[in-house]
Amino acid sequence: MKKIILLAAMFGLAATLSTKGAEAKENWDNLCAKCHGAEGKGDTKMGQKLGAKDFTDAKVQADLKDEAATKAIKEGLKSADDKTLMKPFDTLSADEVKALVAYVRGLKK
Repeated sequence: MKKIILLAAMFGLAATLSTKGAEAKENWDNLCAKCHGAEGKGDTKMGQKLGAKDFTDAKVQADLKDEAATKAIKEGLKSADDKTLMKPFDTLSADEVKALVAYVRGLKK
């Protein structure tokens, strides 16, 4: 009986993680890909104009801290001369932001 309960809990957790991953990809596609590109290379016209980073690059990933990524998603980014580089996505829940940061981590090649 304990094994059945444990297996059911594991499958439930796996389904939840899978759903969050799907939501993160959907959020990426709807909110981020316009500038960062579908694969996270920052190679879109807008991404190149704004200097979007290539999230597939191992060095970029190593330099990116989760806290900074979370802050950028929640608060947006501005240049030194106060030009908006990325608008804030403050309507995302804390879980959605966390899942989006994890999604960005998964873009590393």
